[in-house]
Amino acid sequence: MDDLDRKILALLRADARLSVATLAKKLDVSRGTISNRITKLERDGVILGYSVRVRPDSQPERIVAWISIAVEGHETPRIIQLLTGETAIVALHDTNGRWDLLAELSVSDLNELGDVLGRIRLIKGISATETSIHLNTLKLN
Repeated sequence: MDDLDRKILALLRADARLSVATLAKKLDVSRGTISNRITKLERDGVILGYSVRVRPDSQPERIVAWISIAVEGHETPRIIQLLTGETAIVALHDTNGRWDLLAELSVSDLNELGDVLGRIRLIKGISATETSIHLNTLKLN
């Protein structure tokens, strides 16, 4: 995966409905190049699917969780690349301290959360994780 692939993924993560023509124009490459790259990203399992992002308070039945992730050595860029394909991750943060990454997850139920955590924990290069489930938001004003 190169810089163009990462740019395609970033644009699709922001708006999965972008057309090949729009992506080509934004990235100043041919539509054929974009189409070929997307096909390869799908075939290689980098793009697992396309989804709709929904405002969190519009789906109160969703479970929100955060998973803190420790990464072995200098594997963070590769781990980030792999995590971008996980549709349950709605935000991914590079951090410092005990944990290297913090991922915000949104799932429909605890079974889905377990499946997602299982997939993340199987990624080679992740040495430890810790998960917290969102219970309530406290307004301070």
